[in-house]
Amino acid sequence: MPEDRMMQAIGRIERSLARLEKVELAASKQSAEPSDLQLRHDKLRQETQSAIGDLDRLLSQVKG
Repeated sequence: MPEDRMMQAIGRIERSLARLEKVELAASKQSAEPSDLQLRHDKLRQETQSAIGDLDRLLSQVKG
């Protein structure tokens, strides 16, 4: 059960990132320089990927 909830949370994060990427693509077409929104998005993406990596490591320890 906890794994199901975690997988659902990861799925929500991935869908959110996909929506943000669409916004980023639209914004990048308008301007050659990165906007504040794009910089914040990049930082959020890095932090989220790091958190997902941490979750993967925790899951592997629980399963192992």
